[in-house]
Amino acid sequence: MIPRHDPEQISFASDNYSGAHPEVLAALAVANGGHQTSYGADAYTAALPELFAPLFGEGIEVYPVWNGTGANVVGLMSLTDRWSGVVCSDMAHINTDEGGAPERVGGLKLLAVPTPDGKLTPELVDRVAIAFEDEHRARPTVLSLTQSTELGTVYTPAEVTALAAHAHGLGMSVQMDGARIANAAASLGVPVRAFTRDAGVDVLSFGGTKNGMVFGEALVVLNPAVVRGVLYLRKLTTQLSSKTRFISAQLEALLTDDLWLRGATHANAMAARLAAAIEGLPGIELTAPVQANGVFPRLPRAVVEATQQRFGYYLWDESDPQRPVARWMCTFDTTEADVDAFAAAVRESARPS
Repeated sequence: MIPRHDPEQISFASDNYSGAHPEVLAALAVANGGHQTSYGADAYTAALPELFAPLFGEGIEVYPVWNGTGANVVGLMSLTDRWSGVVCSDMAHINTDEGGAPERVGGLKLLAVPTPDGKLTPELVDRVAIAFEDEHRARPTVLSLTQSTELGTVYTPAEVTALAAHAHGLGMSVQMDGARIANAAASLGVPVRAFTRDAGVDVLSFGGTKNGMVFGEALVVLNPAVVRGVLYLRKLTTQLSSKTRFISAQLEALLTDDLWLRGATHANAMAARLAAAIEGLPGIELTAPVQANGVFPRLPRAVVEATQQRFGYYLWDESDPQRPVARWMCTFDTTEADVDAFAAAVRESARPS
């Protein structure tokens, strides 16, 4: 096959832009031999609860799905009724980047709260988690947290524990969108269960595509007592792959020798390197702490025009057209040379003429 892209071209636009990790591709080749039962009744999928147990403990359920939106929608639907509302940050992926899937497919009402740093607090939850017995309003049933957030900020275990306890005290369940959960774990330096299961999270979307998988994520049910009908919901939302073994084999590769954590640790380090390299440049300021694999700088328009096409990145906020906020994402295959070349171009374009 003739390559239709330049494999030397590196982008800072999204951690979805990267290819697959070689260890993941090797796992796919292993799983490809011979025949296995379809629709999740295969040996690779059957092994997932045992493989995830070192991260989250025994008694969990693991359901491979096609993508992060699917993991979120199935997880939320398993915790809700048709009259339910889901409390989330206004920046949450379920609110801004899933095409209305939780509402259109899941039939849920999102109760979004403005969050300047992407993180909810019990006080912010209380702004919309009200009127539980009012038939004229969606009943707040689930609190959805994103870890790490869309701004690259990270909830500490204490913050998740406080939020989960508050939600449970209101009779709500807790779902976590962990599309970048590996980056959060690498940032915090604690076992992942410390800010998930042990902190009171009931259902988790465990990300893989942004961390070296070709496709697929995992819906991890940490508290099976509170969910209903996951098997049926996965099928009716078109998230059940006939050849599920190829998702499960990739997940196994991520979990082997902590590949999931190694890749995220590297991505975070590259983001920190990039932030340090541009810090203090004239007209440039970081708008959010660099805690995971994303950098959100406010830039002069001249810097954007000089660098965006060459290195590739998105503008996050253009409310000030002359000084927009950019989003720079690093991933498992971002190199120090990539970062240094990008930073050099930014420095050159930011230099006063």
